[in-house]
Order: sequence, then structure tokens, then C-alpha cells
Amino acid sequence: MAAELASLVQRLEVAVGRLEAVSGPPGGAAGSAGGAVAAFVEAYDDIIRGPVAQYVALSQQIGGDVQKHADMMKQAFCSQRQLLATASSSQKPSDPVLTALLQPVSKAIQQVQAFREQNRTSPLFNHLSAVSESVPALGWVAMAPKPGPYVKEMQDAAMFYTNRVLKDYKEKDKMHVDWVKAYVSIWTELQNYIKQHHTTGLSWSKTVSNRAGTGPGPIPSLYLSLTSILSRRPQGLKHVSDDQKTHKNPALRDQGGQAGQTASVRTGPKPFSATPRPAAPTRTLPPVLELEGKKWKVENQEGAQGLVISNTELKQVVYAFKCNQSTLQVKGKINSITIDSCKKMGLVFDDVVGIVEVINCRDVKVQVMGKIPTISINKTDGCHVYLSKDSLSCEIISAKSSEMNILVPNKDGEFTELPVPEQFKTVWDGQRLVTTATEIAG
Repeated sequence: MAAELASLVQRLEVAVGRLEAVSGPPGGAAGSAGGAVAAFVEAYDDIIRGPVAQYVALSQQIGGDVQKHADMMKQAFCSQRQLLATASSSQKPSDPVLTALLQPVSKAIQQVQAFREQNRTSPLFNHLSAVSESVPALGWVAMAPKPGPYVKEMQDAAMFYTNRVLKDYKEKDKMHVDWVKAYVSIWTELQNYIKQHHTTGLSWSKTVSNRAGTGPGPIPSLYLSLTSILSRRPQGLKHVSDDQKTHKNPALRDQGGQAGQTASVRTGPKPFSATPRPAAPTRTLPPVLELEGKKWKVENQEGAQGLVISNTELKQVVYAFKCNQSTLQVKGKINSITIDSCKKMGLVFDDVVGIVEVINCRDVKVQVMGKIPTISINKTDGCHVYLSKDSLSCEIISAKSSEMNILVPNKDGEFTELPVPEQFKTVWDGQRLVTTATEIAG
């Protein structure tokens, strides 16, 4: 087996080397006849010179973690530019070669997302999150037949965090507002670019012979390789029912499980990344319940009923991450509480002076015993909020969520359950858009 793998790796290196020879030196102009840069490569260069360069420049002015993140993003776009250069002068290669060509972009995406996860305490965490949530948009090269809508979806995923940046800095520092505009424009321009040059998927040359010695290959294994990375979202997985969207099909996320079965029935050669190997053991992280500085960290709790945080102070915050089938009680008055990527989680708290946020969760229950000014529910499926008599003036902000219910106390101590609208109607009244909630029929 080792000899076979070594032989395959060697053949892949030769094939990729030939494709790179066709496209010219790394980072150089993609050559067509006479050394001219292909139209869609030059158009991509316009994006790099335009909104990407502006985003990088503003990130350098902000400095710190935002600047480091921007350097990674710049490298990610350069890696994709090299792929486009190869595609402009080569016919679509077979799956193994194509998978190898996509690796630099895949690694760049992983690096950007890992940096965010490693810097959760950063004062610029919202900036990092906006980039991390949307960087999978660079995986459009593996999406067919609708790469443009995929980029739009990833752009929308950043909106929650870009809005927070705008809220925090709108009255403080215009540079951060400009940073948001520049960053968002990258994905807007990329959608326009894809619509013009790669409407149904990455375009490959139809006239240049494939010097790597391999003919056009089927696309399914490409989805198995790259999209398993793209859909590995640190902030959890969105609940969707459309199993035709490959980048969100759970069967494709685990190549050691059902994806292995999918790979066995597809046609064409298997990519090197899908070579059969023992399934990796599930990584179980130790549960955490500790005070780190001003933050109470509650992480990786499984079936932990009766978790309690007491002796709290007003300046402290609580951050619960990846806790399943657990309950948490927070006593006293505290600054804020965040529940992130939790399932079947119960939260009971006394008083919060800031905000309670529920993000990327499923089937959670939140009960207010005292007062709370704001509750935010984002990208969550199934959330029940029990209000107290003192918290009836609470503002509840929701986005990209479903099955939300607010329970209001009655005089007899019972609760009345009221659903939060998920469907809206927008009309133009002659001067502005007017949006109202509508009830879903049936």
C-alpha cells in the first residue's frame, strides 16, 4: 500500500508540474497564445487591485489581528489567482490533478478560519468573525452549476458580524466603517465577476490540449475533497433541507463515513485525498467551566444538568460554546451572556445589563428571572424564551432563525406562548419600503 501511495503521489506531482508549466510561473501572468493574460484572469486581477487591495490597506491601518488576518486573505486570493491562470490555459484535468491544484486555496481557507478560532479573546473578534464566516466563498471554484449564489450565501453569513462592527464604531472611528464597506464589496464584485466569466462553474480552456496527459474528469470527487473543508464551519452548521446543495450535504462532510460510500459509486478515478484509510476517532474535548479574566467559559459540556455560575460581578460575561443537553444557571447581575453552537441547552439567569445572544444553536430554552434589555437570536433553529414580569420591555432581535417562541407570564403564574414571525411582506409606499410580519398559512 505504501508503495502504491508513493507512486500515486509521484504521478500527481508530475501532472501538476506540467499544468503549472502551461500556466507559467507562480504569480505570473497566465499565458495564452503570445503570452497575453486571459480575459477572466485579468478581470480577477481587477478585483485584487481594487476591493481586495482597499480592504488590505484599511486592515493595515487598523493593525493587530485584523492586519494579520488580511495578510492571510491576500495570500488566499493570490492562490486562487494562480488556479485561474492554470484554468485559462489548460483543459479541465482529471480529478486527482484538479484536487491537487485546489489544495493551496483549501489550505488558505483553513488558515483564515483557524486564526479566528485561536483569537476568540481578541478585541477585534467581530472583524475576524466577519472574515472567517465568509471566506468559504473562495470555494466557488468547486461549486457547479451555481457558484454565484454560493458566494452570496457566504457574504450573507458575514452580515451579523459586520453589523456589529458598524454598531460599535459608527460613532467612534470611520475607518472601521470603511473597512466593512471595502470587505463586503469584495464579495459583491466577485459575484459580478462569476456571473460574467464563470456562470455555471470554473471555466477551463477549450482549445489548449491537456499536457498533463489526462482528459477531462468528472466533478463529484472534487466536491468530496474541497467542500468538506469549506463546509467545516467553526460556528456550527446551518440546518437546511436542500440536500442537493453539495457544500451543505452532511454526507459529504465525513469522508470516512457515508462519503466513502458515495465515492465508491462515482465514475472516474478517485482523488488522492479520498484514498481509503481508517476513520479518524472522534475528537472529544474536555468540558470547561472556569473564570478566565472577566469571562466565564463554559465549553464542551455533554449532558451536564445543574451547571451553576455564582459569585458573579457586573463586569463579567458568560460564553457557552458547544454544550449539548445541558443546563446552566447564572446567578446575580452580569454584563452579557452568549450561547454559541449549543444543542438542547437550557439557560436560566437573573439579571443581564447588556445582551443575551443565541448564535448557531438548536433547540435551546432561555429563562429570564430578573431584567434583560436585549436578546439576540441568530442562525438558530428552535428557541424558547421565557420572560419575567420585569423583562416584558425586552427587545428581541432575530435573524436567519426558525421556530422561535416567546413565553409571557400571566397573572396566575402560567405562560402564554407567542411565535416570533419568520415570514415578512415588503411593499413600496411611494417613498420607502414598508415591511410587516405575516402569518404562514396552514
